[in-house]
Amino acid sequence: MDEATRIKKDLDMFKDNLKKLQSQNPAALQQQQIKMAVDYYNDARYYFEKKDYFTAFGCINYGHGLLDSLFKFTVDPNQKL
Repeated sequence: MDEATRIKKDLDMFKDNLKKLQSQNPAALQQQQIKMAVDYYNDARYYFEKKDYFTAFGCINYGHGLLDSLFKFTVDPNQKL
């Protein structure tokens, strides 16, 4: 899988996981961690459009980490995204 395809897949996965979190715990979207995760997602999209795949990949991974931690510790400690 090439870099662009991989990052696009990660961007889509982030959106899906955010929707999943919203459906299971709407109040969680008000957490600062989610706002930061969305900022990283937006940064990843920006760098992806600029074809700076290295930076885009780093940004989306930070976003996933923040989203995963909030999901793990506030929604369902036994479920993986």
